[in-house]
Amino acid sequence: MADSAKSSQESPSASSDPSTTPAQSQLPAASDAALTKTAAKNAAKRAEKAAKFASKVSAKTAQDSAAAPAAPSDASAKKEKKKPVETEAKQDPPYIPFVNKTPKGQKKDLTEPMAAGYDPIAVESAWYEWWNSQGFFSPALQPDGSHKPQGTFTLPCPPPNVTGSLHIGHGLTLAIQDALVRWNRMLGKTVLFLPGFDHAGISTQSVVEKRMWKLEKKTRHDLGRQKFVEQVMVWKEDYQERITNQMKRLGGSYDWDRVAFTMNESLSSAVVEAFCRLHEEGIIYRANRLVNWCVQLQTTISNLEVDQKQLTGRTMLNVPGYDPKEKFEFGAITSFAYPIEGSDLFTAPWSSLDERIIVATTRPETMLGDTAIAVHPSDPRYTHLHGKFATHPFVPARKIPVVADAIVVDMAFGTGAVKITPAHDPADYACGVRNKLEFLNIMNDDGTLNENAGEKFKGMKRFHARVAVIDALKELGLYIETKDNAMNVPVCSKSGDIIEPVMKPQWWVKSKPLADAAIERTRAGELRITPKQSESEWYRWMEDIQDWCISRQLWWGHRCPAYLIRLEGVELDANDGANWVTGRTLAEAQEKANKLDFVQGKKFTLEQDPDVLDTWFSSGLWPFSTLGWPQKTPDMAAFYPTTLLETGWDILFFWVARMVMLGIKFTDEVPFNEVLCHAMVRDAHGRKMSKSLGNVIDPIDVIEGITLDNLHAKLLEGNLDDKEVLKAKQGQKKDFPKGIPQCGTDALRFALCAYTAGGRDINLEILRVEGYRKFCNKIWNATKFAMLKLDESFVPEISEKPTGKESLVEKWIMHKLNIAATEVNTSLAERNFMAATTAVYNFWLYELCDVYIEAMKPMTDEGASTEVRKSAQNTLYTCLDSGLKLLHPFMPFVTEELWQRLPRRPQDKCPSIMMATYPVQDKDLDSPDAEKAFDVVFSIIKATRSLAAQYNLGFNVQLHIQTTPAEAQLMTSQIPTIITLTKGCKEAAVVTDIEDVPLGCGSFVVNADVSVHVLVKGMVDLDDEIRKIQKKLDLVRLSSEKLQKTMSQGNYEEVIPGNVRLANAEKMRTLEAEVVTLTQSQLMFAKLK
Repeated sequence: MADSAKSSQESPSASSDPSTTPAQSQLPAASDAALTKTAAKNAAKRAEKAAKFASKVSAKTAQDSAAAPAAPSDASAKKEKKKPVETEAKQDPPYIPFVNKTPKGQKKDLTEPMAAGYDPIAVESAWYEWWNSQGFFSPALQPDGSHKPQGTFTLPCPPPNVTGSLHIGHGLTLAIQDALVRWNRMLGKTVLFLPGFDHAGISTQSVVEKRMWKLEKKTRHDLGRQKFVEQVMVWKEDYQERITNQMKRLGGSYDWDRVAFTMNESLSSAVVEAFCRLHEEGIIYRANRLVNWCVQLQTTISNLEVDQKQLTGRTMLNVPGYDPKEKFEFGAITSFAYPIEGSDLFTAPWSSLDERIIVATTRPETMLGDTAIAVHPSDPRYTHLHGKFATHPFVPARKIPVVADAIVVDMAFGTGAVKITPAHDPADYACGVRNKLEFLNIMNDDGTLNENAGEKFKGMKRFHARVAVIDALKELGLYIETKDNAMNVPVCSKSGDIIEPVMKPQWWVKSKPLADAAIERTRAGELRITPKQSESEWYRWMEDIQDWCISRQLWWGHRCPAYLIRLEGVELDANDGANWVTGRTLAEAQEKANKLDFVQGKKFTLEQDPDVLDTWFSSGLWPFSTLGWPQKTPDMAAFYPTTLLETGWDILFFWVARMVMLGIKFTDEVPFNEVLCHAMVRDAHGRKMSKSLGNVIDPIDVIEGITLDNLHAKLLEGNLDDKEVLKAKQGQKKDFPKGIPQCGTDALRFALCAYTAGGRDINLEILRVEGYRKFCNKIWNATKFAMLKLDESFVPEISEKPTGKESLVEKWIMHKLNIAATEVNTSLAERNFMAATTAVYNFWLYELCDVYIEAMKPMTDEGASTEVRKSAQNTLYTCLDSGLKLLHPFMPFVTEELWQRLPRRPQDKCPSIMMATYPVQDKDLDSPDAEKAFDVVFSIIKATRSLAAQYNLGFNVQLHIQTTPAEAQLMTSQIPTIITLTKGCKEAAVVTDIEDVPLGCGSFVVNADVSVHVLVKGMVDLDDEIRKIQKKLDLVRLSSEKLQKTMSQGNYEEVIPGNVRLANAEKMRTLEAEVVTLTQSQLMFAKLK
């Protein structure tokens, strides 16, 4: 604690390379694991025991003292001091967890002195509740209720799924979005940041079912639909509250009065309205088509929810729903023969069959659903078989026609004959449609085979049937061979199960007309997609779009507002969409049914489709359903279309495409002007975040810190099995051997924004986040130190505009502040968060802390005039005030805490930094001449530091600055600054003649007009120094000769741009000056010999 107090009072400067950015700098590594509440309690217990022990020792010492002889002599006392004695002072003080005593919603009391060091938990307390209670998160309107003239900024928050808590990827989303929201709010706009939550049909139902089975050994069918949905709703309420707390801890400035949930009443009615409208227009239709069936979840999933597992050859894989010890072969292709009708299959061996045709498959079990063999119409090998039939070896009654199809068959591949399973393969499905084949479904929903597969295989699980089919083919002599086959295996992204293509009657959306409208509007410039890579993918996907299956065989979600007509005494085909009606209510559906010709005058009932809608259908309405659509609400009029949709590139088509298509369809407007796609967060090793790897990070754990043991304990809260928990623990132990250090919200947000550079992936290193915690500490200590310079009587000027009487370093820092403001605003407008964070980081660390706060010391000491002191104070105040505002979008908590401690300008009634005006480019602060002049001064300082380090001069640095008469006055005026910023420099002098430089100086040429000389006489080996100078001379002359050769080329003036010629000329002048200076220095050292 003593060190912390000292650091807060001393100068906050940093000795770092000013060119280093926060993205490039080597940030400090973590030191200690964070203390959690449990650890804090343990520390308090240890401290209590230590105190009791110390009390006993103290009592015994008192007894010993009473019987002790007189005090020892000085000599014996000195001897005694040599003995190492452990004292209570050496014990670390117990960790005392911060307790927030501010009543909820009230402003924090800052009358107490600033803490010795930065404590993120203490700093972040109370502010969020106060911001929210004051209505700062609500859109700011003018007195007449209209939007502010500076404009409107609306950002609909991508609704997190209520499946589980937020992870660090959500933290990135929030950090980027809230930075933009706070920036726009401070620019004076009317801002709406709309929060909400997604019911996430498949994922939430799946996680609740797994939890029920793990804890109670019950399935949803044990509960029934209504009770199960109630159970999921309990889960939803729990996790929505958890997620809300996480969003608040991360500082998201959402308008909580408008919070939405995809299954609340208003949004559910929007879903029903959208479905009915699209069905009435024929865009939604019903068809029995091939879908992606997940056996484990027993539902259809979209193509976008199918991952492709790449295999290079034979691979044994586990499959969900089977014994973990069982593995099945993938990545292989099996060839077998079909006997042509008339061959004596059952009495003769394969080799003597009259006629056979060889086919191959990667899924042998699907041959049980084969209804054709396709050959190329031009293949002479099979011309004689056109129109003939093969016999199915396991279902003899099934005749399999040989069909000619030039699309599905490649004559050069394999035998040139292809088995066709129209009901279980996408390519075969198309072939079946072309050739009017039978579509034979062989699979039940649970993955077992049905009666169409034949008696021998009926009831078998699909991958057990794979093995059994091959064995049966071998018994009949029809098996040919199995070979390696590189392939992709379709895997459900939700369950990890192998996807099975099956025929299902479902509801579909005709996507092509919707996509065409979206493409047209995007090309017209109504929608901007960044980065460019995502825009290219957008067009490619939209142009190749397929119809969208929106039915899901779940209980949790929006139930389809579609009803099957059940005529009394008549069995209608449920696959035929003509036998269905839709309705916003049951009464409307009945009214529609009554108007149908085949229904009129007959008794009927309506049976609602048990399926629910794809989650992305309701999410696709998010930008306008949350604002009240289909009603014409004030919010729809005021905030739609929205300004920006910020999300991960991985859901560009899952979600963004659906929003654009449906938004144009229902509102005739693109739902947002811009789509910004951020990167996917991976771990430090570049791996995707996965619970089973143990690398999924809760942002709260980064904010508060967590021990390794507690990380392990959190794994038990999920649905991982024992084997997965063990694997995850090993991953956590490797990545976080000391747990995760306490970093705070501000450091986490800043780090995530600093990582964002437009790439596809972010490999997050937690220790880098801790480095930004140290940056927060730097800002804290710098402000605390600066506050000492702003005495109690200080009142800032009414305006930040310069008076014209500022010193050179003041003009320089104000110019740098203006540059930082310009760069941050430009970068945020361009969505370049790395550049924005770099600009504000560099200003604080390398310009304000390293230079100005140090340089102003002589201007604020007792010897300075009132005018100089007042000017320096006002410049410091402007830099602190504007610097904190620049930083606020990225670090909302620490900037509020520090800004509230600053005095206010007269007439400034702004209650919070988040409502203050954001610094923008101000021409009055521009001072390029001052920047140029002080850059020379600072180059002198850096050169002097370098020479002092080179010659190991820790103190008593004697400096001589040799310059031209024209520059001498400026250099002389900056002597106090140069001495202040050069450690160990006691005196400095300016000379205009190099002959006035004392003998025995180490020298450095700053530019053609300025060189610095540090006295090292008596501290160096003269011969060695002369040799070093000669080496430098040789290098300088070589550089000069090369440059002179370039400049002497005949076409130099014509070919080389003017700015390059000017730079070369200046470089030549500097090289010439170096030759003169080094030669003189060499002569001077020679004279000392």
